Amino acid sequence: TSAALTLLGGSVAAVVVWKWLGKKVIQKKMEEARKTRDEGLKKMAKAVQQFREQVPSVQTDAILSLPLLGLTERLREGSLSPKTVLYTYLEKALEVHQQTNCLRHFIPECEEQLQEIQRQKEKGLLYGIPVSIKDHIGHKGHLSTCGLVRCLDTLTKEDSVLVKVLKRQGAIPFAMTNVPQSLFSYDCSNPIFGQTLNPFNHQKSPGGSSGGEGALISGGGSILGIGSDIGGSIRLPSSFCGLCGLKPTAERLRGESAFGASICLMWVICSRPIPVSCALGPMARDVDSLALCMRALLCEEMFRLDPTVPPIPFDEEAYCSSTPLRVGYYDTDGYFPLPPCMRRAVRETRSALQAAGHQLVPFSPPRIPYVMTELFLKTFFADGGRAWLDVFTGDIVDSSLKPQVNSCRIPRLVKKLLALLLKPLVSPHVAMISTCRSVKEMWNHHCQIQVYRSEFITCWKELHLDVVLCPVLGPAFTTGYPGKLLTAISSTMLYNILNFPAGVVPVSTVTEADEEELKLYQGCCDDPWDRKLKQAVSGAVGMPVAVQCVALPWQEELCLRFMKEVETLSREK
Repeated sequence: TSAALTLLGGSVAAVVVWKWLGKKVIQKKMEEARKTRDEGLKKMAKAVQQFREQVPSVQTDAILSLPLLGLTERLREGSLSPKTVLYTYLEKALEVHQQTNCLRHFIPECEEQLQEIQRQKEKGLLYGIPVSIKDHIGHKGHLSTCGLVRCLDTLTKEDSVLVKVLKRQGAIPFAMTNVPQSLFSYDCSNPIFGQTLNPFNHQKSPGGSSGGEGALISGGGSILGIGSDIGGSIRLPSSFCGLCGLKPTAERLRGESAFGASICLMWVICSRPIPVSCALGPMARDVDSLALCMRALLCEEMFRLDPTVPPIPFDEEAYCSSTPLRVGYYDTDGYFPLPPCMRRAVRETRSALQAAGHQLVPFSPPRIPYVMTELFLKTFFADGGRAWLDVFTGDIVDSSLKPQVNSCRIPRLVKKLLALLLKPLVSPHVAMISTCRSVKEMWNHHCQIQVYRSEFITCWKELHLDVVLCPVLGPAFTTGYPGKLLTAISSTMLYNILNFPAGVVPVSTVTEADEEELKLYQGCCDDPWDRKLKQAVSGAVGMPVAVQCVALPWQEELCLRFMKEVETLSREK
C-alpha cells in the first residue's frame, strides 16, 4: 500500500511538473511574439522619423482628412506621392496603436511594394493606397496567428489571392491587425497580443473578430481595411466603431492562399463541407470606399488566380442607379431585443427613406429562434464543440472565451440536465447541446438550412422587395461582455446563414435620451441575459449607432447603392 501511494504521489507530481513546464514554454513563445511585434513597431517608427527629417513639410492632417476617392485622385494625378501617403498613414497607425493596441504586426515589405507600384506600367484602381488586413489573411513571410500560440511557428509561404489582387491594383498592404483568439468572438482579445480597445471610448470593445481593423480605421490609422465575416465579424466592428462595412455573398471574393493557412476555427470551418461560409469584405469610413474596393477586387486578376470565384465584374449601373427602391424593414427580429437607440436608428432611417421617395414595407424575418439555435449554432457545434476545443490544445484560453469553452467542456448528459433544471439561466448555451450525432443528421441539418433559405426568399419575393433595412447589434459593448452574450448576434448571424450580402452604415450616435430609455429596457423577459445586455451597452453616450442594409445573393452593388442612400440621408439629417 505504501509503495502504491508513493507511486501515485510521484505520478501526480510528475503531471504537475509537466503542466508547469508546458505553461512556461507557452509563455515564452508568447513573450517572443510580443517582442517581435514591438521590434517591428520600433523599426517602423524609426523609418517614419527618417522620412519626417527628409520631408518636414508634409501636411499630415490634410492627407488624413481626404476620403479614399479624393486620395486616389490626388495620387493618380501626381499631386501626392505614394511614399508621402504611406509614411503619413504609418505614423498615424503607430499613434492609434499606442491608444488602442490594434496592430498585430507591421508589414515591412510595404516599402518594397512602394517601389514595385512605381514600376507597374498601369496605375491600378488602388494605386498608392495603404491598406490594412486582418491577422488571418495570408501575406507571404508573415504569421497568421488567429491569436493562437500553435500558429506562432509557421510563416505563410505565399500571398493570399486577395493580397495578390490588392497589390496588382497598386495597393500597399502595410499592417496586419489584431483579432480575438480563434476568431470566434465579437470582442478583440487574445493571450498573446492582448485586448484591443475602441478608439471612441477605451472602456468599450471595438467588436470582432475584425476588431483590430475597426479600431485602426476608426482611429484614422488606415483608410481601407479587409476583414472577414462568419457571424458578423465585419459588421459588428463597423457598428461598434462607426464605420461602413460590407459582408458580400461568401463566394464573391476569395482570400485563401494555397499554403500556410492558420489552424484556427475559421480555417477548420472554411475547409469543411458546411453550409455557412466565411466572407471577406472591405471596411472603411464611407460607402464609396467600399464600392471602390469591390470594383478593384472584382477584376480579371481575381478571376484568373481563383477560378472558383464567379467572373462577375462590378455592376456600375446597379451602384449608380437612382430608381426608387422597395424597402422591407423591421426593428426587431423577435429573438434578442436590441437597445432602444438601435431600434430608433431603424425608425429614423425608415422615415428618411420614405421622405426621399422610396417605398417602405413592414417585413418579419421568419423563425429567428429556430435559425439561431437549430441552424447557426448547430453548424458550429455539430460535434459538441470538439473541433473548436482542439484549437486550444497547448494554449492558454483567453478570459473572454472561457464561458463558451467551459460550456463545451461540460459532458453532454450534464448539459441536458442543466438545461432542464436551470433553463432561464443557461439558455445561451443550450444550443451547444444540439449536436449532429450521425452523418445522416448532418446532411439533414444542411438540408434544413437550404429549406430555410428558400422560405426566406419566398417571403422576400411575395413582398416584391429590392432590399431590407434592419438593426445591427450595438452600441459598442464594454470589454469582456461579448463573451457572455454569444446569442446577441442574431441580427447579423441571420445573413450568414442566408449568405446574403449585408452592410452596416453609421447613422447616429447614442444620446442622453437613449441612455435614459435604456434604464427602462427589459428585453424579451427581463431575464439575466437581458440585464447583461443592458450592462454591456450602458455608458455609451456619443458612441456610434448604425443600421444594417441587406440585398439578395450576388447583388452587392445594389446593397452598396442602398447603403449609399442611407449614408447620404443620415448626413443630410
